[in-house]
Order: sequence, then structure tokens, then C-alpha cells
Amino acid sequence: MSLDDFIDALPKVELHVHLIGSASVPTVLELARRHPGSGVPTDEAALRAFYTFRDFPHFAQVYGAVNALVREPEDIATLVTGLARDLAGQGGRYAELQVTSYAHHVMGIPRREVTRALDLAAREALDEHGVEIAYIFDIPGEFGEEAAKITLDHALQEPPAALVGFGLGGIEQRRPAYRDAFRDAFAAARAAGLHSVPHGGEMTGPETVWEVIEGLGAERIGHGIACLADPRLVAYLRETQLPLDVCPTSNVATGQVARIEDHPLPRLLEEGLFVTLNSDDPPMFATTLAGEYRVAARVFGLGRAELAQLARNAVTASYLAGERKRALLAEIDALV
Repeated sequence: MSLDDFIDALPKVELHVHLIGSASVPTVLELARRHPGSGVPTDEAALRAFYTFRDFPHFAQVYGAVNALVREPEDIATLVTGLARDLAGQGGRYAELQVTSYAHHVMGIPRREVTRALDLAAREALDEHGVEIAYIFDIPGEFGEEAAKITLDHALQEPPAALVGFGLGGIEQRRPAYRDAFRDAFAAARAAGLHSVPHGGEMTGPETVWEVIEGLGAERIGHGIACLADPRLVAYLRETQLPLDVCPTSNVATGQVARIEDHPLPRLLEEGLFVTLNSDDPPMFATTLAGEYRVAARVFGLGRAELAQLARNAVTASYLAGERKRALLAEIDALV
């Protein structure tokens, strides 16, 4: 079996992927043509150029423009089932999909309809593509206290059946002004039984990672690559084995890392940290979940055993039921 065949066959779990960011180019083109005047190109070549990001704020601007195309509950369901179809074609078995419910609120979609669309789509994803979907509701951090309140209310009052986590994303530099509001929201979400899975250390320093650990009770951290600047934090992460959901291609596409060869993934592994591989916003970054495993192999020289361990890590760090975890781990072991 070739390395490519091995990667394709490897059972995979996706722990860090965003609903809007998962929209394939054909889906975005369809929505852009359905809703003209949005500012999103309706020509494929122009759309691919639109997805060339100068920096993270520019990425956030483009992401917002694509989000504005999602105007009906049916659009939400289409995105979820499209992600499931894409994952099924590359050995994906399960995904924890990050949903920015505040963005749908801004677009005027009632939260009850958002929830119904998510529930319907999760059932269709499993029935039609064999991919189990769970959800994480994430606060877009730059929108502050209002976004925190609306996201929390949706999560607690009308959650989809498969809601497992509560997150925080967006532009990290704007978070400090809303620190207490985010802490309060996470405390309430955790008290209700949701897992804490915020982003941290993607575009700022180790202080943001410490804040999601100490202030938000993080059980898993999105990105976390800035931890390497703080030896005490590295030691803490090594000792606790707190998982980091690492997205190499994303970090290059948004300008957090200059070149893929410069990505700190090898050092994170050398330091003994608990790492999972993820795609973040795959069509926007011209990648896939399997593509991230290929990057790990071809750019960083990871072998089959190391790739299989990354796949095991994702299963272990997921919020799948114990029986499903054991079954997937057995599949990975059998392939190896």
C-alpha cells in the first residue's frame, strides 16, 4: 500500500472545522449566484482569487462575506451534508463542527430554525454518508458581550441534539475588552455540561493560551501554536496532555506562519505535546483533512506510525461515546 493509499484509508476524525469555512467552491458559487450583490464572486477563478488572504483580518472579512450568503435554514443543512460528503470521500468518520450561531442570528434566521436544520443535517450526514456529526457553538470574539450572550442563550435554550461543546474564535487581539463576559459565558456553558473548546494562541502570544486555560477552563485548544514561546506553558501542556487542535495549512493561509516548512508542528511533537491534525476552513485554504496528513508526511517527514498516532489522538480527544472511540481505535490499529 502506498503512503497516499494509507492516508486515504486511515480512519479520521475532524475536531476543528467551521461550518461556513467548510463550504466547497461549487456550493459558494451556487449561493453567490442565488444571492447576487453580496460581493462574493460568481466566477470560479475569481472566487479562488478571492480566497487568497493577505492576513487574518482579511480572512475574517472574506469569511463574513461568505457567511452572508447563508440566509435560509436549508443553506445551513446543505453546508453540513456537504462537509459530510467531503469527509466520507477521504476516510472521515466523525466531525465536531464549529457553528457560529450568532452569525445566523445576524442574518435573521430564527434560532429554532437553525437548530432544526442542524438536527436534520446530522441525521442525513450519518444516513447518507456514514459520517457522524457533533456541534460546537463558538462565539465570534470580536463581537463581544452581545455575541457571547446570544450564543450562550441558543446553546442552553434551544440546542441541537448533537451539541457537545462551547467555543470562542475570531480575532484574538479584540478579546481582552470582553474577558469577563467570555468567562461568564463559558462558566454557564460548562455548568450545563458542554465541553470548553476555545481557540487560543493562533494569532497572539502565550498569554491567550493561558487565558483560555485559566479563565475559560479549556479542555481542548484550537491551534495553540503560540505556546512554544513560553517554556512554562509548554511544560504545563506536556504534563497535562491538554490537546491542541493544530491546522498547519490554515496558519500559513492566514499569515500566522510564513511558509509551511516553518510551521511548528514538528516541534510541538518533539516537545511531547498532545496534537491533533485538522483542516479548519478547508476549501478556503485549498486543503482537506487528508491533505493535512499528506503535509505532515511530505513536508515534515512523518511516517505511517506517526500519522496513525495523530489519527488516534483525534479519536481520543473527541467527544465520541466510549464504544465508538474503541471501535475507531481498533480500525486504526488494524490498518497499521
